[in-house]
Amino acid sequence: MIGRIGAVVLRHVYLMQTSWPRVFELMYWPTIQMILWGFITQFFLQHSAYVAQAAGVLIAAVLLWDVLFRGQLGFSLSFLEEIWSRNLGNLAVSPLAPREFLAALTVMSLLRTLIGVLPAAALAIVFYRFNIFTLGLPLVAFFTLLLVFGWAIGMMVSALVLRVGQGAESVAWLAIFLLAPVSAVYYPVATLPDWLQPVSWMLPTAPVFEGMRAILVDDTVRTDLLLHAALVDLCYLALGAFLFLYSFHVARKRGLLLQVGE
Repeated sequence: MIGRIGAVVLRHVYLMQTSWPRVFELMYWPTIQMILWGFITQFFLQHSAYVAQAAGVLIAAVLLWDVLFRGQLGFSLSFLEEIWSRNLGNLAVSPLAPREFLAALTVMSLLRTLIGVLPAAALAIVFYRFNIFTLGLPLVAFFTLLLVFGWAIGMMVSALVLRVGQGAESVAWLAIFLLAPVSAVYYPVATLPDWLQPVSWMLPTAPVFEGMRAILVDDTVRTDLLLHAALVDLCYLALGAFLFLYSFHVARKRGLLLQVGE
């Protein structure tokens, strides 16, 4: 009996040894939670009256963060569903071009995001009397910028799955939260250590959330932050599309689309 139990355990140990995303995931969540809430606590200790001065700022941050999360996850899950159903090979031999497949995944991401975020925004009005739609046109810009960045991350995650197999599919849930501590979602970029602030500005998320706080706290629309986010977004989107299309091309050329597995 002990031998059989040991055999099953050994099987999973071997599986972990050959799949670094599984090992990374074990250490990931405790570390990210510690870093993220550490920064939040540090910010609140230094600005105790922040929430009282800007009612709804945290709810707005949560809703906008969910746009990014749902956008990325909507893209990645739509792609993974094609793998789980063993349909990638069928798509590869169909008249569907890879760029058309990419466009279809972005449309599905948009639909999944709207289905997930709109009810939450409506409930925020009912339960907390906070209407995020009062942000007006800047809200459209925030939504678009975060959604596009979610697409870019989703493309990179899908490219990684094509490269290393389904063992990397957990990255679909990990990728966005890896960026959370430096995205300035719940606190300004200035809260971060000096050496980490340039990293934050290299992402489109930091200017978006800083712009959101500028409207809610200072009643100011920061067009410079929106332009910054848009330029960075374009770079990530181009990189994500290239990696996805290149990985798809290589996988099809090598006959790997029918063998994407563990």
